[in-house]
Amino acid sequence: MKPLIHKEMKKLIAIAVIVLFSLPAIQAQESTFNLGDKVVSAGIGFGTTLYSGTYYSRGVPPISLSYEQAIKDEILEKGVIGIGGWLGYSSYKYDYLGWGYKYSNFIIGALGAFHYPLVDKLDTYVGIGLGYNIASAKEFGVDIGWDYSASSGGIVFAGMVGARYYFTENFAVYAQAGYGISYFSIGVSLKF
Repeated sequence: MKPLIHKEMKKLIAIAVIVLFSLPAIQAQESTFNLGDKVVSAGIGFGTTLYSGTYYSRGVPPISLSYEQAIKDEILEKGVIGIGGWLGYSSYKYDYLGWGYKYSNFIIGALGAFHYPLVDKLDTYVGIGLGYNIASAKEFGVDIGWDYSASSGGIVFAGMVGARYYFTENFAVYAQAGYGISYFSIGVSLKF
């Protein structure tokens, strides 16, 4: 099990603090995420935060679904705070000469983000999340008379820096770096 705060998470927090303290010096653009807005996003991740090393292979790549609503505006002039929830799923396989385990992880959590417009049509944000990871493992391979499987769970911390680019008033693509179910993800967002 990896420690709760990794070097990558510390770097992400440092970048987020720098961005937040430099915001007042930047000329703000028109906001694309406003009080009362609701956004649903779906994406695919790259780079695992769960399993890595020799004999591991990916099954289902990290996928995520999130919902966010803007609840407070006019922070640092044009900033907006949003809260919501997210779901993530990924599966991996540990295979050593035909024997091993299939792992799956389902994460459910809450998130909060600070949005600040830096460029027209671009919703830039930094956020944090807290969730619960439901993990399961099932043995496969050599049949020695028992079928081993297990499941467990634990608290998950997440942090992210990202941006949504709006092609229309309600449709955007996003890119996000951080620590959650993956180190980097891309996807689509719908605002309503």
